[in-house]
Amino acid sequence: MGRKDKEEKKDNKHKDKREKHEQHEKQHGETDEPKEHGKLGGVATEIKQPIATYSDGHPQDVVHYLEAKLILKPDRFTSVDSFRDFGKLVQRTAKKLDVGFIADAKTGLRPDVREIPFLDTPDFRLYNNAFILRRRITYVDGFPEGDPEIVFKFRHPDEQKAAALDVRPNIDGKYTIKFKAEALPLKDQIGGYRILYSHNAQFGLSQVHEADRTAMRTLTHVFPVLAVLKKDETEKVSLVNEAIVEEVLLELGALDFGKGVVAKCNVALWRTRGKHMPLVGEFAFQAKSERKEEVHEKAKKLCEQYFITLQHDVKDWIALGTTKTGMVYRLKGNPPQSHE
Repeated sequence: MGRKDKEEKKDNKHKDKREKHEQHEKQHGETDEPKEHGKLGGVATEIKQPIATYSDGHPQDVVHYLEAKLILKPDRFTSVDSFRDFGKLVQRTAKKLDVGFIADAKTGLRPDVREIPFLDTPDFRLYNNAFILRRRITYVDGFPEGDPEIVFKFRHPDEQKAAALDVRPNIDGKYTIKFKAEALPLKDQIGGYRILYSHNAQFGLSQVHEADRTAMRTLTHVFPVLAVLKKDETEKVSLVNEAIVEEVLLELGALDFGKGVVAKCNVALWRTRGKHMPLVGEFAFQAKSERKEEVHEKAKKLCEQYFITLQHDVKDWIALGTTKTGMVYRLKGNPPQSHE
């Protein structure tokens, strides 16, 4: 073989490699567009995109929690035994998919009872703009225990919109921020899921020192993000549909999806206080991670598979097209605009 033939063969070999590489890039969504690079000491480095921040320079919150919820028909929950019966179905699906299950000793005890009033303007201005404001009070042996907890959240299907909204409260004390990706079944059928992003702030009621805690001027001081919703200085918020929710909740245990992903799970019933009219049931499991991108793909897929399989296994229990909060807002008909 002559020198010219050898060079042509070598060129063809390089051409084949280049074509294979280009094909690989196309299959993985990559393009031929050049990436932005800078130089540091003569060494090429990729330029990182600036981190998004709030107005004071604080980095925007990122999703740390994955929570999956099944909204359930309330009429099935007539006693604590029915809570445990649903727990057995949860374990049965877990066993079928080789998902680990760690039992909770509380399952054999009495359920926890909490009181949850929702607050909003008469025209539901908070909820219509994707905000939820509620108070949560825990009862032990029939008496309230501890500092009532304020839960303020912005819940929306757009992750970027949820992250960009600064829900940090303007208080001197401690508070907790929880940014969750919440999985719910599809609105009209079982076997799939949709995602809502819930950006939450939680703190004790005793840290709000204003005398009138129902005044919009108080709320806009504590939650500056609500300032755009205030119409005048005399506005107040009140109980949504004049109802106070009584939550009966039983811890079931934890689901182990592997790769360090362990999710506590529980089942609950919401009913009106006083008349005890059942509103809605719910099964939920929640796992925490430093960043959602760090969750191992295998564990993520198993979690998704479990959520979809469980929907089929308990299809007679499921209520589609609503959330717990949505049910409270619809108690008197004429539903408000919903972002859920």
